[in-house]
Amino acid sequence: MGDVLATLKVMPESPEVDLEALKGAIEGAIPENAKLHGIEEEPIAFGLVALNVKFIVDDGEGGTEPTEEAIRALDKVNSAEITDIGRLIE
Repeated sequence: MGDVLATLKVMPESPEVDLEALKGAIEGAIPENAKLHGIEEEPIAFGLVALNVKFIVDDGEGGTEPTEEAIRALDKVNSAEITDIGRLIE
């Protein structure tokens, strides 16, 4: 087994959500079995901006689920879905 880099697209509830506060909440919600690799903003439409959260997890049982669930449970998050996943080569 190895590590995988996953991208989770996080959609805020509305364009009025403070993205910096949401980024901080996401950083604090990352479980111990995952390592945050970065957060990028992606403009969607009508002022709504999604956050693409990149994180590294072990390619084992459960995989990205604990991280997905932790971020979906945050206030001001409307949805979160994996948009990309790939194995890291050492």
